[in-house]
Amino acid sequence: MTNSNHSPTELPLGEGPVILELIRYDRETYDRFNNLGANEIIENLDSKKVNWVNVDGLQDKKILDKLQAHFCLHTLLVDDITNDQRPKAEEYDDYLFFTLKMLYRIEGRTIDYEQISFVLSTNYLISFQEKEGDLFDHFRERIRLDQGRVRKQQADYLLYRLLDTIVDNYYIILEKIGEQIEDIEEEIDKGSTHQTFKQIQKIKKELIFLRKAVYPLRDAVSKLVKGETSFIKDETLRFYADIYDHVVHLIDSLDTYKDLTSALMDIHMNTQNNRMTEVMKVLAVISTIFIPLTFIVGVYGMNFDNMPELHARWGYPLTWVVMVCIGAGMLLFFKKKKWF
Repeated sequence: MTNSNHSPTELPLGEGPVILELIRYDRETYDRFNNLGANEIIENLDSKKVNWVNVDGLQDKKILDKLQAHFCLHTLLVDDITNDQRPKAEEYDDYLFFTLKMLYRIEGRTIDYEQISFVLSTNYLISFQEKEGDLFDHFRERIRLDQGRVRKQQADYLLYRLLDTIVDNYYIILEKIGEQIEDIEEEIDKGSTHQTFKQIQKIKKELIFLRKAVYPLRDAVSKLVKGETSFIKDETLRFYADIYDHVVHLIDSLDTYKDLTSALMDIHMNTQNNRMTEVMKVLAVISTIFIPLTFIVGVYGMNFDNMPELHARWGYPLTWVVMVCIGAGMLLFFKKKKWF
């Protein structure tokens, strides 16, 4: 898993490129600026329009310092951006801060994700991402083509659309996990192995990570829906309520998958125990059959002189006949009792 350390850790600063992008629009105009420096981005901001500043990469501390100084970002807020945090929403005097996990896809059985943070004010939205690339290319094109209502709304609606895109992608990840669970069910039907156990354990770990990402997200979105922040207009609250409903549905799905995974683990363990029981049953039958045969062989292996069977012409083949009959009789008896 990319960024598999789920505990709060500081992201590396001072290495690698940082890509800045500015999308500036209103009902009549649209402008997009790519690969500009921090000073150029700041110079092109227009207070009469909606300004979306997207930062790909958190490695250059100088750029972050310039943005922090211009937008008066609190030091604690910058620490939250550059460290791995649980989803949350916090309101400051001049802006609203929101952070969550952005999931991309599952390759094999691995979730690719990154932390994304938003700073929302009355006429701008800043998004901070850990690396280049995101889920918003289609939405950027809709803004350019003036499709939908985004060009007619303010920055709070832009934040809603970005959050909605991220949350909708959670469903794709959960669908992939559901497919994996179905595949494991088929594997268990064909014959559970130690590899099956490892696959179940991996899915359980992924579900635990998703629960840590989604459960606090519900609380963060709930804070917005309740109107506890002044940066989201009343007419936009119903859209955030829709995101809240989606998050609640995701939690229900996660709980269902958690129960299914636990059931798969129980089925796997029962399958392994039944297989071991069958093996032990076969070994017990074989051992039981050989007990009287071993006794007979032991008796006639003592080589005493006064053993008339040793000198009988048909003694050896008769002994074999007796042992075969005993073995066959015991097998029939066990079969009749349905012991195997």
